[in-house]
Amino acid sequence: MSRPVSPLLHDYKPSAERRPTKPKALQWFAVGLGIPLLGVALITGLSTNDPKPATSETPVMTATDDAPPPRAEAPVEIEVPLLATPMPEPQPEFDMLRLKVGRGDTMEKLFRRNKLDVGHLMEIAQLDEARKRFRRIKPGDVFEVTHDDGQVLKLYSQLNLTSALQIEKQDTGFAASVIDRPIEVRRRQAFGVISTSLFESAAEAGLSDKIIMNVAGIFAWDVDFVLDIRGGDNYYVLYEEIWQDGEFVTDGEIIAAEFNNNGRQIQAIRFRDNENRSDYFTPEGNSVRKAFIRAPVDFTRISSNFNPRRRHPILNTIRAHRGVDYAAPRGTPIKASGDGKVIFRGTKSGYGKTVILQHGGNITTLYAHMSGFAAKARIGSRVRQGQTIGYVGATGLATANHLHYEYRLNGVHRNPRTVDLPDAEPIAEKYRERFFTEAAPILEELEKFKSTKVASIAYSNQ
Repeated sequence: MSRPVSPLLHDYKPSAERRPTKPKALQWFAVGLGIPLLGVALITGLSTNDPKPATSETPVMTATDDAPPPRAEAPVEIEVPLLATPMPEPQPEFDMLRLKVGRGDTMEKLFRRNKLDVGHLMEIAQLDEARKRFRRIKPGDVFEVTHDDGQVLKLYSQLNLTSALQIEKQDTGFAASVIDRPIEVRRRQAFGVISTSLFESAAEAGLSDKIIMNVAGIFAWDVDFVLDIRGGDNYYVLYEEIWQDGEFVTDGEIIAAEFNNNGRQIQAIRFRDNENRSDYFTPEGNSVRKAFIRAPVDFTRISSNFNPRRRHPILNTIRAHRGVDYAAPRGTPIKASGDGKVIFRGTKSGYGKTVILQHGGNITTLYAHMSGFAAKARIGSRVRQGQTIGYVGATGLATANHLHYEYRLNGVHRNPRTVDLPDAEPIAEKYRERFFTEAAPILEELEKFKSTKVASIAYSNQ
């Protein structure tokens, strides 16, 4: 009968080699001789006097030279069944939709088009943060919606570069919160030498269109980038890049820049005031800009110059043209030529839709034939130089889309293209100490970068 195999592992070592079998005659001889000897040993042991009293305790065995120590038993290996690790419960998977707002879209249209619960949209729209966001949607905006068969679980939408609206379904309804979107600002450096134009040189240096335009804007009051530049002019730029989640997002502001034009060195350093407004100043604290810009619109051509005896194209009479007409496509933004206050906004006879700004020094500027006004350019509001106040149109007595721009000093019309423009005010006295403190390391960084580039150019010319 076969026995079941024991679960205990006995054969944990290889078995010893089998010894040769002795002849049976010798085996019987050994047995016959061993029995008498065993009897003699027993009799001898009983007759020996043991001085120690007998006890019930087990005697302790000790190793002697005559007897080998007892052999320890080998440990027995036992197979222990492994306990099963409980598997985590599977998380439910939900669908995610990316809703992009198109022309004429509303949130309700987007929900219905994508078979999302409109009732949930009504609940969400009761939240203050969501209501503000929905009122301002525009083409190109994106809403990410996580849902379960049309039932909204989460809604996410970027508000700006650093914040986003997040709405989540909870047991008691929906909850909204504005969450931060951390950004990383990295500093970059660029150097270029002009051979034909600033734009070609800057493109070769790896600068984006945005940075190129900002460089031109910073030095626009001192350098005419069409007439003044010379071959060999060079520039250095320290600027910022905006990164988010390890990816490049956009170029930031220019920290400092230097332009060397026909022997002139012009430096500009950024400074932010207590209201986080940026402006550029020379190392001495003077503004790099003038109080006014010559052309308050990006125009395609000058359609009519300042002319006291111009014949009016519609009235066909000699009628003074006391401003400059800048032809531009309808809707082109019109910018305030200087810091000022809106003292008129509305329709003004042949001027059509018009804005008038009051500036310091008893100077006023007029912007006419607009197609519409900027929301922030209301009567009594203050505007900054370069801020959009309206859009190009052809209202009033106009034959085509253009901006009619006037510059008046003490109520007298002056030619906006030739009038001497006042310098902008230097940095405010309350900021001067802080400006010099912040400008010092920036100038040091700029000089270090310049010396590196000069050394590099000298080495390449060897």
